Amino acid sequence: MAFIDYYKILEVDKKATEAEIKKAYRKMARKHHPDLNPNDKEAERKFKEINEANEVLSHAENRKKYDEYGENWQHAEQYEKAKQQGQYSGGGQQSGFGGFEGEGFGGAGDYSDFFESMFGGRTSGRQRGHSAQFKGQDFTTELNLDLKEVYTTHKRTLNINGKNIRITIPAGVENGQQIKISGLGGEASGGGPKGDLYITFTVENHTNFKLDKHNLYSTVDLDLYNALLGGEITADTFDGKVKLTVKSGTQNGTKVKLKGKGFPIYKKEGEFGDLYITYQVKIPTDLSEKEKELFAELAKLRTS
Repeated sequence: MAFIDYYKILEVDKKATEAEIKKAYRKMARKHHPDLNPNDKEAERKFKEINEANEVLSHAENRKKYDEYGENWQHAEQYEKAKQQGQYSGGGQQSGFGGFEGEGFGGAGDYSDFFESMFGGRTSGRQRGHSAQFKGQDFTTELNLDLKEVYTTHKRTLNINGKNIRITIPAGVENGQQIKISGLGGEASGGGPKGDLYITFTVENHTNFKLDKHNLYSTVDLDLYNALLGGEITADTFDGKVKLTVKSGTQNGTKVKLKGKGFPIYKKEGEFGDLYITYQVKIPTDLSEKEKELFAELAKLRTS
């Protein structure tokens, strides 16, 4: 079985930092994502390889084992034991070593053993007369959402390696947040437990509101007359409109707080941040002659 170079798959150097690996993975995952390449078997195969490479290289411990043991990094403990027994002299990219046999150590296949265990195959590491158990590999995926979508709890169907999985996305999920769903990872070998599914959320804000933690911020235009005389205006919140009472003499840049009109707090049902509105007083332009006369009269009154 040919050795698969995870660094080559992600097109990064072996000395690449964690941030560089993450950036490369996101770029390539988007390019080859099955949703963007329907019915493209090559893109699907490439997407699986990219996920496999990221699963190994994005975790420091896994990467360390991979750098030393190559495609058989999952079985590092057996290699170490074999070293101690004098059965193995090193070279992580070898397909097997004395005293061990089976798919996990030299079996043929289109992809690496780890790849087969993630995407439908089986991986086994059998010592003579003994069957080893391994937990199935964890899957990682990225889900792009709009800010409006995470304002309420909703369900979403994901296609994970050819399987449709229905998940519930809680309101208030934050950009960059990762959640774990147990048991939705790869099949295990030797009767071990399944791996887990890790979902990283990318939340994009296309609204007129600025989000900071759980609080929302917006700017509302206020005409000069309401600012001077006071009155009632209608303003937008994230889930509808509200009427606000403006005090006479309101200054430009004045802030008001609407308690509980902010963003939902993750996993705290019914709890929200606050909405802060900043008034931006608009000075009228293109005044008529009559308006100019009236403002002149007002100016005289203010200075008399």
